[in-house]
Amino acid sequence: MTIVNPKRIEFARVRRQWTKTRLAKALGVDSRAIQGYESGEYSPEPANLEKIAELLKFPVVFFYGDDLPIIGDHAASFRSMSKMSGALKNSALTAGSIAFLFNEWMEERFSLPTADLPDLSDLPPEIAAETLRRIWGLGESPVQNIIHLLESKGIRVFSLAIDAKEVDAYSVWNGGKPFVFLNTFKSAEHSRFDAAHELKHLVCDRHSMLHGGEHTQKMEKDAQAFASAFLMPSSNIIASKPRFVSIEKLVELKKTWGVSVAALAFRMNQLGLFTEWTYRSLCIDIAKSGYRTQEPEPMRPEFSQLLVKVLEKSRAEGIRLADIARDLNIYSEDLENLTFSLAITGLSSQTNNFAESLDRPSRERPSLRVV
Repeated sequence: MTIVNPKRIEFARVRRQWTKTRLAKALGVDSRAIQGYESGEYSPEPANLEKIAELLKFPVVFFYGDDLPIIGDHAASFRSMSKMSGALKNSALTAGSIAFLFNEWMEERFSLPTADLPDLSDLPPEIAAETLRRIWGLGESPVQNIIHLLESKGIRVFSLAIDAKEVDAYSVWNGGKPFVFLNTFKSAEHSRFDAAHELKHLVCDRHSMLHGGEHTQKMEKDAQAFASAFLMPSSNIIASKPRFVSIEKLVELKKTWGVSVAALAFRMNQLGLFTEWTYRSLCIDIAKSGYRTQEPEPMRPEFSQLLVKVLEKSRAEGIRLADIARDLNIYSEDLENLTFSLAITGLSSQTNNFAESLDRPSRERPSLRVV
């Protein structure tokens, strides 16, 4: 006889940021009953299980599955840890667990890019960024689309639809595969910087992430420095120094590098291109203009190319997002939140005919090439 998995009850509750007290009240039971459900002391009655499923927005069948992959507290790199509630953090981590299931689904059907990340843990952030650019053959050119770049190197990139400024992004290794999760409520410029920030953790802090090491403020500071150097290589930034410095000129230049005005000003100052007085004046002007919260002339958001290809190819074979969700025993909304809402916004507008490159080799899983 199939029995309810108590760990999945706890998982669903944590995913939706519900407390045991709130769930008990909604069910009309004592709080100790929820503890019993989640400890496996006893299973909820069928009627209560259906109510739990309805309240927490998971199909009833979800609660009969095997244990889910869980991301440990120290396995993921989170920014703004001191500002993030435990409930918010754990909700973001459970989204990652669902992404692992979806990634397994994809890998069973498609040949995806494999991880190609060097270990740069012995290098300072600026040198690590320069080294990685050289290894990946990027030279000094701007990174046109950082999500596509990461995916081409075997990093799985998913979205976090969490409307909370405390959650920027996080990265994690699972089963030897690197993952990055980006908050889609951020501007495209900030999201690109977050992606580069998480790239540093993956190439420089892998040992710590895999073995539960402490995530320190120095690691965060170094990740910021790495991201700045990776997106804005020093020689080209120096070469692009404007003759006359102004906010308007920085707004124009930031389009080249795909970064925020504030990040570009910081990098130029770091490289000694401004006097302290000039930089201080720029910071004041940036703040007065509201450019720290609302980016001027914003970029278009970047999306996952790999997920577009997978969803387009699946749709061509009659497999919709709802069918994938059903295979995973979840609802479509959870997948939409992980896939940049591609099914909602319309795949065709994001694909640029990507699907044309996905002809299935005979007797092979389709190989998805991300460039």
